[in-house]
Amino acid sequence: MRTWPLVSVVAVALAAGSAYETEIAQWRHAREAGLQAENGWLTVAGLFWLREGGNTFGVDAANQIVLPDGAARAGTFELRDGKVAVSMAGEHRQLEPDSSDFVQVGRLKLYLIKRGDRLGIRLKDPASPLRREFHGLQYFPVREEYRLSARWVAEPRRIPILNVLGQTEQSECPGYAAFKLGDKELKLYPILEDPRAQELFFIFRDQTSGKETYGAGRFLDADLPRNGQVVLDFNKAYNPPCAFTPYATCPLPPPENRLAVRIEAGERKYGGNAGHDGR
Repeated sequence: MRTWPLVSVVAVALAAGSAYETEIAQWRHAREAGLQAENGWLTVAGLFWLREGGNTFGVDAANQIVLPDGAARAGTFELRDGKVAVSMAGEHRQLEPDSSDFVQVGRLKLYLIKRGDRLGIRLKDPASPLRREFHGLQYFPVREEYRLSARWVAEPRRIPILNVLGQTEQSECPGYAAFKLGDKELKLYPILEDPRAQELFFIFRDQTSGKETYGAGRFLDADLPRNGQVVLDFNKAYNPPCAFTPYATCPLPPPENRLAVRIEAGERKYGGNAGHDGR
């Protein structure tokens, strides 16, 4: 009978470990499914910066934007004074940048994006070779010690975030997460992608970057702070879209988030490394 309490403790510990591993397995499954979805990052197959005036698009090589599907000349994007409208099939309408609004051309979807003072068309193709040839993600083994409860310090400010295009944008940073890893005292500064964001977005680089993990760094999402704490689960660290497609415009880690430690958790470098590393 004296062995039962010990057996119970061991069973509870194993169940807890199993539950956490199941959570990570489910997260990884959702991550891969999102990448491979019909509208996921693996479908991003082109990026065309617009010039002032008319920008024709279609499969004909004479167009300013040459597409892999659709009509020979499907339509025109008009850029005038910082605004873009599309004329297609007898219709003319304004487009909203960085929104869910898109133009359908054959199997393709065309989205308007704005980066700094540049406006461009992002092409999504469900038949993209990047999607067809996707061969899965690789991860470090799950280690629960990389799920950390960090002390949250509210210190609102704006920090400059450089992207792979060489543009810098001032982003809202609500504070920082302070934590210890091994014998190192560390800090990570998140940004809010939207003033109404319901989670923190961290862009970081560590001593595995460019070796086991993607050269430009990785991303990590976390719930908003609660009771002065924020949970950082590096087993859920993931590669930016630029690791998979050369047509993404990823942000790069700010100097504050370049960590002098190895974080052997989360997503490893994608085998094909189809994108650029942003350096």
